[in-house]
Amino acid sequence: MTTDEIFTVLQRDIHSVVVATLDEHGLPQTCVIDLMLAGKEGLYFLTARGKSLYRRLMARPFVALSGMRGQDTLSSIAISMRGAVKNIGRARLEEIFQQNPYMAKIYPTPQSQEALEVFHLYCGEGEYFDLSQLPPYRQSFAFGGAQVHSGGYRICGDRCTGCQACRAACPVGCISDGVPRKIDPARCLHCGNCMEVCPAGAVERLG
Repeated sequence: MTTDEIFTVLQRDIHSVVVATLDEHGLPQTCVIDLMLAGKEGLYFLTARGKSLYRRLMARPFVALSGMRGQDTLSSIAISMRGAVKNIGRARLEEIFQQNPYMAKIYPTPQSQEALEVFHLYCGEGEYFDLSQLPPYRQSFAFGGAQVHSGGYRICGDRCTGCQACRAACPVGCISDGVPRKIDPARCLHCGNCMEVCPAGAVERLG
């Protein structure tokens, strides 16, 4: 999937996400927000100036968020992101109310809307994880000039002996049958079984 497509799923289909920020003591705080707009340049959400979320964002303009859709674990798609945000004031506020008409029921008058300001998540990285297909599908992505920092594992070809221990331990069969073995990062669960059982120490953790 393209990053734009992932943003669309996150904003339109999931919409409400759990977001984490840091408080004045450097401790994590979570709350639920709605993602109001999505585009090539990132994601947009809003909050009121009187809320503690607003103060946390202004003091430390960085967030991590996660959202999921699905009826149960094996029908779910989860998207997680982290990145930098900036306050753009009331820019795009009118568009947000047009695209999300339910907001007019929460803030029904121009006077009540005066408290709202918009934040732009403009640079970051994330992961799309689809458990509705087996083996699961994983995709890392970045936007706004950020770099992808891939997790998971890899097999060092010069140490791999082809013993098959990793393939026997892998729950989703994402390790190739050729020698040296290779791990398919799009199917890897990041469980670490391969590294634990490899007698040659050929498996390395990424990130």
